[in-house]
Amino acid sequence: MKVAVVALGKVGLPLAVQFAAAGHTVVGVDIDAALVEQVNGGASPYPGEADLAERLAEARADGRFHATTDYARAVPGADVVVVVVPLVVDADAAPDFTALDAATRSLAVHLRPGALVSYETTVPVGTTRGRFAPMVEAGSGLTQGSDVHVVFSPERVFSGRVFADLARYPKLVGGLSETGAHVARRFYGSSLRFDPRDDLPRPNGVWDMGSAEAAELAKLAETTYRDVNIALANRFATFADRTGIEVDRVIEACNSQPYSHLHRPGIAVGGHCIPVYPQLYLAGDPDAALVRAAREQNAAMPEYAVARAAQLLGSLDGMRVAVLGAAYRGGVKETAFSGVFDTVAALDRRGARVGVHDPLYAPEELAELGWRPYRLGEEVDVAVVQADHAEYARLRAADLPGLRLLLDGRGVTDPAAFRGVPRVTIGGGDQTPGVPGR
Repeated sequence: MKVAVVALGKVGLPLAVQFAAAGHTVVGVDIDAALVEQVNGGASPYPGEADLAERLAEARADGRFHATTDYARAVPGADVVVVVVPLVVDADAAPDFTALDAATRSLAVHLRPGALVSYETTVPVGTTRGRFAPMVEAGSGLTQGSDVHVVFSPERVFSGRVFADLARYPKLVGGLSETGAHVARRFYGSSLRFDPRDDLPRPNGVWDMGSAEAAELAKLAETTYRDVNIALANRFATFADRTGIEVDRVIEACNSQPYSHLHRPGIAVGGHCIPVYPQLYLAGDPDAALVRAAREQNAAMPEYAVARAAQLLGSLDGMRVAVLGAAYRGGVKETAFSGVFDTVAALDRRGARVGVHDPLYAPEELAELGWRPYRLGEEVDVAVVQADHAEYARLRAADLPGLRLLLDGRGVTDPAAFRGVPRVTIGGGDQTPGVPGR
């Protein structure tokens, strides 16, 4: 088949390479000319993505994949168009369809009869049928269900391990017609290889959800579940801090029973998915108080952590504070909805002198993001671990000279490496006898 992949981001580019490896001829289209040039040069723009550099080089070498900024070069004649343009939320947490709508209009005018258009971007329930399909019909002059087939098939992958996740998890497909669902099942079945799994109710592979709406909800539900679960863990953790209980022991005990699957508390919930997708769910179900409360709980954790540090020390005014970790999670060079922003803001409000460190970012990159870079070995009063980078598990007190308080928001540091220095975690109970004041 000829396949067009719209948007070559951290999911779109690995998908394009995967389709090419399956034997399809693939053209990627992206509005970022520098990205397109880099990809056509065979260089991976995402160094943290396992196996992408090698697979991209292979796809370019065998001529099955190239990229362009021009829809007129990518979409005409395509049997399948896969759309992975991100959907963002605005300042009021409402979905902003600007980029997705523009992409849909741009691709629609070039569609051939019989083409499959598969949206992999997570969207509110009803979007594929109520928004995208009418736009595709209007732009192409083709009729959905007979001349063109629009489906929803959510990406279910993690940055850094996209190829492994493509094989690990069933590929969900939801069509607007039986024919469209059949075409989508055939395409993805020819493009993906699935790991055998005996823990699933049916064989791993392409799963037809019966409708686009069911597939949309499945994606939102699996991510919203995580947000709600983490919020519950964070609530337990704040209670544990007030009562002197170590919440990790409690969670470990709970999860020894097969019906408990409590997640871990932490200073922040970041990334493109967990902070955003519950908002997309709320766009269709605004009365879901449980989902809204969970989002509010998780969003409040950076402020909670900083307030706890201020309480323990009496004040943070004028103190030198290092925030360790700009990324939203360990090992991923990405700041999307990272807790670093709210953590730094909460420290600024208390008059702290804040620096930011991250092993994945050069000091110049941190400065470009608006922070004063902190370098390990510089004198510091307080350190706040915001990202669970593996490097921080090897930290020692000597790396943070002058340290008066370590607030490990991820529970990643080694307590033995900080003997003599007060160290607190989220939900660690009262571990700070004798914390010195100002």
